[in-house]
Amino acid sequence: MEHLKCIIVDDEPLAIKMLEGFVIRTPFLELDASFTDPVLALSEIRERKPQIVFLDIQMPDLNGLELSKMISSDTRIIFTTAFKEYAFDSYEVSALDFLLKPIRYNKFLDATQKAKQWFEMREAAEIKESKTQKRNSIFIKVDGVLRKADFNDILYVEGMKDYVMFYLESEERPLVTYMRMKTVEDLLPSESFMRIHRSFIVNLDKISSIDSYNDVHIKDEIIHVTDAYKENFDRFLEKHVVRN
Repeated sequence: MEHLKCIIVDDEPLAIKMLEGFVIRTPFLELDASFTDPVLALSEIRERKPQIVFLDIQMPDLNGLELSKMISSDTRIIFTTAFKEYAFDSYEVSALDFLLKPIRYNKFLDATQKAKQWFEMREAAEIKESKTQKRNSIFIKVDGVLRKADFNDILYVEGMKDYVMFYLESEERPLVTYMRMKTVEDLLPSESFMRIHRSFIVNLDKISSIDSYNDVHIKDEIIHVTDAYKENFDRFLEKHVVRN
């Protein structure tokens, strides 16, 4: 995350000017807007969706504590106030930090570093989650139309030069598309699909039997495990065959 967008809300113009100067001095912050009117600020915060709001507590019409409860949790609050008795209340509404006026830049920087760390951790967690989420289907382009194929519906894939044929349990005819077998290998989850022949990738869950000739039986199809892929297939069998 390169910059954190900020909005300042304070009914004192001098306090806003000071915070604006602090934001400009801080490389990872970007000033989006400043407001002296908390009611107008609330509407703009909802529209602009900043990462941080520097929020004064004691303001007319709508105080900072009330306003903070109306803001999405995706926006983190750093309270700014001249009254330290509000500190406990600020943590009750899950404020990221509490800055007591007059605010020194080092305290401001500590609070914003905490915000930066919070957003970096959230971003890292989202990336990790997206990587661990398993897809359960792919789209195959057939005659100019994208056809969805669920992984658990694919029996096996056969390659013929620059084309591959996806044989599905739910389809009488294979789905034929322009694609290389290596691309198919990369698209299909390795825990469920294995290449056992130069021209065949099989769904391991769809194998009904394996005979003594290293022939894999899937429905009415018999696919031979060739020497080039036998070692990898044998490792799969070692983990799944029940020995007497």
